[in-house]
Amino acid sequence: MTTLVIHTPSSKVVQEAKRSFEKTLESKVGDEYAIYRPLLPRLNPGCRVVVLDKDQEKRAEGTLVKLEPRSKTDNGIQRYDVHIVDLKRVEYQPEALNRCGIAVF
Repeated sequence: MTTLVIHTPSSKVVQEAKRSFEKTLESKVGDEYAIYRPLLPRLNPGCRVVVLDKDQEKRAEGTLVKLEPRSKTDNGIQRYDVHIVDLKRVEYQPEALNRCGIAVF
């Protein structure tokens, strides 16, 4: 089963007005994650989503509902809101992320 990992670093909350780990858990939406086009076919409703805050060593897991297209990065990568259900805190375990703050495995 495919897993999408998204990073909600606490250092970016104030710096770049990003949604915090807690707000992501509350809203069940990860806001504007740049996802490379070749990864999209692997990300379908029902796949697992991991929400991380590596700064504070927090982790939650849930199930993908949908990816909603939003803006694009300066170099043209589409950003998506990640809609999640059944999101629950679990024991922290780190994951390797790409430069966009995500991983797919």
